[in-house]
Amino acid sequence: MLVSKQRTSISSSLYQKSHSSSSSSISRLLSDFGFTMTSVSMVSTLELNRNESDSDSKFSGKATAILRRMLAQRKIPSFQVEHHRKKEQPDKTLQGLCITGRLKEAVGLLWRSNGLQLESDTYSMLLQECKERREYTKGKRVHAHMVVVGFAPSEYLKVKLLILYALSGDLQTGGILFRGLQSRCLISRNAMISGCVKKGLEQEGLFMYYDMRYCGFVPDQYTFSSVFRACSALASLEHGMRAHAVMVKTCLKSNVIVNGALVDMYFKCSSVSDGYKAFDQFLDRNVVTWTSLMSGYGYHGQVSEVLKCFEKMKEEGCRPNSVTFLVVLTACSHGGLVDQGREHFDSMKRDYGIESEGQHYAAMVDILGRAGRLQEAYEFIMKSPCKKHAPVWGSLLGSCRNHGNVELLELAATRYFELDPTNGGNYVVFANGYASCGLLEAASKVRRRMENAGVEKDPGYSQIELQGQVHRFMRNDTSHRLSRKIHNKVQEMASLFMDVDYYPDDLDTN
Repeated sequence: MLVSKQRTSISSSLYQKSHSSSSSSISRLLSDFGFTMTSVSMVSTLELNRNESDSDSKFSGKATAILRRMLAQRKIPSFQVEHHRKKEQPDKTLQGLCITGRLKEAVGLLWRSNGLQLESDTYSMLLQECKERREYTKGKRVHAHMVVVGFAPSEYLKVKLLILYALSGDLQTGGILFRGLQSRCLISRNAMISGCVKKGLEQEGLFMYYDMRYCGFVPDQYTFSSVFRACSALASLEHGMRAHAVMVKTCLKSNVIVNGALVDMYFKCSSVSDGYKAFDQFLDRNVVTWTSLMSGYGYHGQVSEVLKCFEKMKEEGCRPNSVTFLVVLTACSHGGLVDQGREHFDSMKRDYGIESEGQHYAAMVDILGRAGRLQEAYEFIMKSPCKKHAPVWGSLLGSCRNHGNVELLELAATRYFELDPTNGGNYVVFANGYASCGLLEAASKVRRRMENAGVEKDPGYSQIELQGQVHRFMRNDTSHRLSRKIHNKVQEMASLFMDVDYYPDDLDTN
């Protein structure tokens, strides 16, 4: 009650003397207490806030006396104040920077906002911009700001953060966010499946897909796109056909990305006829689906089919893109079609206005190198604008190894390792090139150089699908739960076939 009465008396005196007091009285009053147009932080219960309409009200002499008496009664030994200036939230500025594409400035301003919490919409816009621009590091800085200022994100923002971390490949943090969701929706599950597939964890992605189906969720186009890519990488035809059957049952509307992934899955699983049947049923064919079909035929070495599909695609009025030409050039390389390859390479710029990139130059070098025209391939590189593109020299390096040209082999290897010294595969190609020419000592030096540099080649592996499960094997790998039995069986079969008394007819009797 005392506080209420005091507040009433202060307010009444302020309003009564509003027209008679001057600005100098305000300065005197505030200077007595150390004010410089500031608010009192330790006497918040007094609520000496004025309405915007009363912004011109002045303190009177009675107000000064009342304030002094109040402080004496409360026996406050020290009266601390802090500088007050209405701080505007930087939300509008940050949103404007995002809209105009100035993401770097927005994130910098965010960390200079003195620990202020932003609105949820501002955080959402920042994360969306980071995702679309693939600036995942900046997105993590936005998340760090939330943690520092104590902002509790909503479920919507948690899903956005999950998508950001999944796309960046940080599945550990993404998994923590996923498990912390109150409701694991379809979007969050799709993000985890896609993240696993992009990270090379296709088996885990399929497990999450089946868990999603077990929980009663109906997959959408994003789900099927990731699942088909996982089946392609695993060469798992059974799982791919199951997913395709579910897609047919759900009557999913035709989608270009899903259709391309479906065709690619069937070809990668060595089911060429099913891949073509799936393509033939598409009502909407565009450059993505056509390129997937040609890539599938090229994957199986059917060069003539690739070129036929390319011509048919152009007849239907579909314009090829840079990926399409890369598939065609690769097919020409495998088929030894030097003249056709050069013609397609020249037609990119001439007929379609498509600028050749490093991969196209590397494919053209491979075409010339496979045909044994190594000097011409070297001159082609030197005239091209991609002399500093490592794969171009890698293509020449492989061709020199195949044809035993030691001089160009050393030159290509030197230029390649200047640009990319961490590629273990090309160290092996270089060493094998020396070995194929009988230079074993030089090959040993290359391998020692590789070991000293700490470079390792990605190990090759074999895999087999058995009863819906994919089993992968690598050299000197004992991680499989049945590895001991498998090795014993292999030794038994090897000794059986090495037996001089063995005849094929004995298989039936044994």
